[in-house]
Amino acid sequence: MLDEGQRGQFIALARQASSPGWWQKYGDVLPSWFETMIGLEEAASLIRTYEVQFVPGLLQTADYARACIRLGNPRATDRQVDRRVELRLERQKLLLRDGAPRLWAVVDEAALTRPMGGAEAMRAQIRHLREMAERPNITLQIAPFRIGGLAAAGGPVTILRFLEPDLPDIVYLEQLNSALYLDKREDVEDYLAVMDSLCATAEPHGRTPATLERVLTGLDEADGLS
Repeated sequence: MLDEGQRGQFIALARQASSPGWWQKYGDVLPSWFETMIGLEEAASLIRTYEVQFVPGLLQTADYARACIRLGNPRATDRQVDRRVELRLERQKLLLRDGAPRLWAVVDEAALTRPMGGAEAMRAQIRHLREMAERPNITLQIAPFRIGGLAAAGGPVTILRFLEPDLPDIVYLEQLNSALYLDKREDVEDYLAVMDSLCATAEPHGRTPATLERVLTGLDEADGLS
C-alpha cells in the first residue's frame, strides 16, 4: 500500500502536469483518500478500469453522476451533491486536454441497463458514451450478458500506469468510505491478469457503437417509444 511519502510524490507530480492543486477548492466534499486518486489520475499515462454496477466516473454525464452520488451519499445535502457533481465533471477534463492519458474501460452491460436518474438521463448517458468512445485516447469495451461469467475481479478495479520509470503501477480499489491503493508487484500483477482476462472476454472496442445502439433501442422499447 502507498505510504505518505509515495502519495506526496504522486500528488506533486500531478500538480506539475496540470493546474496546481485545482481539486483543493473542493475540500468541503473531497475526502483525503480520494484526493490521492485525483493526483494519480492527473499523473497517469494510462488508466484501465472495470465497472460492474455503474458507468466509470470519468465517462459520466452530470445527471447520471448526480443519481450515482445521491445513491452513495443518502445523507448529503443538495449543495454537497452539486459540489460532488462539479468535482466529477472537473476530473473528466483531463481526457480532453493536450497530452491526455489513455483511458481503457470495460463496462458490464448491466451498468448500461440500470436506469440511473431515469430513462431519459440514461439515454443521454449512452449517447455520451458513444461520443467519448470515438476519441482516439479512449477504448471502451462492453461485457454483454450473453458471454456469461467474467473473470472474478471482486468489484470495480482501476489500474494506473505512469511514464516515469521509477513509479510503479497502482491498483485502486474503492469502497464506500475509503479506498485501497496497492503497489506491491505481486498484487499489481494479479490485478493486471484479471484486467487482461476481462478485456479478452468483453466485446472489442470496434463493436461498442453497435452494442450501445442496441442498449438505446432496448431503453426506447421499454418506454414504449418505438
